[in-house]
Parts: sequence; structure tokens; C-alpha cells
Amino acid sequence: MMALEQFLPDGMATERLGTLLARCSTPGAVIFLYGDLGAGKTTLVRGFLHGMGHQGAVKSPTYTLVEPYDLQGHRVYHFDLYRLGAPEELEYLGIRDYFDGISVALVEWPQRGSGMLPTADLEIHLEYRDEGRNATLVPLTPRADTLLDCLAQHQNS
Repeated sequence: MMALEQFLPDGMATERLGTLLARCSTPGAVIFLYGDLGAGKTTLVRGFLHGMGHQGAVKSPTYTLVEPYDLQGHRVYHFDLYRLGAPEELEYLGIRDYFDGISVALVEWPQRGSGMLPTADLEIHLEYRDEGRNATLVPLTPRADTLLDCLAQHQNS
């Protein structure tokens, strides 16, 4: 499947996209989120986590680097690598243990962990456009193709 582009006029639309992604994701999915500060990465993750059943607040794990969530039998890891000094620091975090093929991983600022992270299934690029954001979803694996097919079906219904 080709990349999917979507205009997100506001934060609610960004959260809704995250919620739909949660409904369509499968265990072991690795999703990288790219975008400038304030582009909506954490807002999208918030929607994803709420879509998986999380009821509480969602904050970006800027200082802890990772926030785990156990949700309805699913484990989701939210990474924010913005403050990572060097990719090698991820070894001290035990980074390989998080990508177990069962847990879903959402990674903000993945470029900061280059060489230490597994290949993403899906890349989401968020960019400012007019008063909203433009989301470009780039599938990199068959798992992501299936996810985007599901997403397109949900958006059309």
C-alpha cells in the first residue's frame, strides 16, 4: 500500500486518528512518530492509548524516555527520545526487551535512537499545515499495509 495522507484540522482530529490506529493495530506493531515540537505526536499517542482503553492522563515521557501501559491484555510502550543524548544510551534502558514482538511500541523522535531501534512497521510524519496538521502515514511492512487498509475502512464507515 502507498502512503496515506490526512489533514487534521485540530487536536480532536489528531486524537481520533490515534484511536482508529489503536483499533487497527496488532500485537508487536512498531510505530515511529516524526514531527517538530508541538506537531501533535503526543496528542496522537493519547488518542491511541484512549482507543486501547486507557482512562487516565497521557504525558510525554520526555525525562523517563518510556512509559509502559497495560491495557485490556495488551502492553503498549510510549517512548519519547527527544532528550536522548546518544543512541547507545538506549542499551542502559534495556531497549531490546521492549520490542518483544507482542507489545506495541510508539516512538516519538525515533531518529535520536538511530541504529538501536528495530525497523518500524509504520512511520507517521506530522507537519504544520494552515491552522492544523498534515499526517503522512508510511507503511514499511505488510503489518502496516494491513493496518492502513483497516484504517481506510474505519474512516469510510
